[in-house]
Amino acid sequence: MSTITQRFTGKTALVTGGSRGIGAAIVRRLAREGAAVAFTYSASEEQAQALVASIEGDGGTALAIKANSKFAEDIEHAVDFTLRKFGAVNILVNNAGILSLGTVDDFTVEAFDDLYAINVRGAYIAARTCAAIMQRGDRIITIGSVAGERSGFPGSSGYSMSKSALIGLTRGLAQDFAARGITVNNVQPGPTATDMNPADAPYLEHVISRVPLGRLGYADEIASMAVYLASEEASFVTGASLTVDGGYLS
Repeated sequence: MSTITQRFTGKTALVTGGSRGIGAAIVRRLAREGAAVAFTYSASEEQAQALVASIEGDGGTALAIKANSKFAEDIEHAVDFTLRKFGAVNILVNNAGILSLGTVDDFTVEAFDDLYAINVRGAYIAARTCAAIMQRGDRIITIGSVAGERSGFPGSSGYSMSKSALIGLTRGLAQDFAARGITVNNVQPGPTATDMNPADAPYLEHVISRVPLGRLGYADEIASMAVYLASEEASFVTGASLTVDGGYLS
């Protein structure tokens, strides 16, 4: 297996929403650096198993678990299944999330509840479930968004609210876990080239114009920050919300 380092050898990671985009990049990077990685997916089993096969083909260890982060029991099952399969959850990456847009005039309460359930409550439930099994030196990382600090355009109030909530959740969980030596941090990607931002999106030129570096970010660049926070090098970083945004918030 071709690696940069093997700094996560002997560690187990669970990445929610890890079958595509930023989540898949994080899964690949953790596996490439030696971790056994379980990840959840909610829709395409074929895509999830293709990722597992790719990682195993490179000599890594991966496990796909079908789970919808809207439901507490699915998240709890994913944590329990990872524990039974690998014996620990040392790194939790809360990546599962949805993007739902609409102005207050037409964004329904049901849509709002779904957004909150997946983007915020799911992260809380995963951290709470892991609380009973994590040990000193373990890591909790959430993938938020620069939308938590800058809404940017009409129709994003619900989404921005959910990502702002993760900033507060991260700070509070960092306090809760500090005495146990477990760090909790939040990565806030800026506009990133994923399925949510396809190359032919009509708004793309406008979005890129707001990024001082003049381009979208790449999933691997977000993964680099997440993996740094999972490492020993970040042992004194906790309660932080760190942007990877090409200067979008500058």
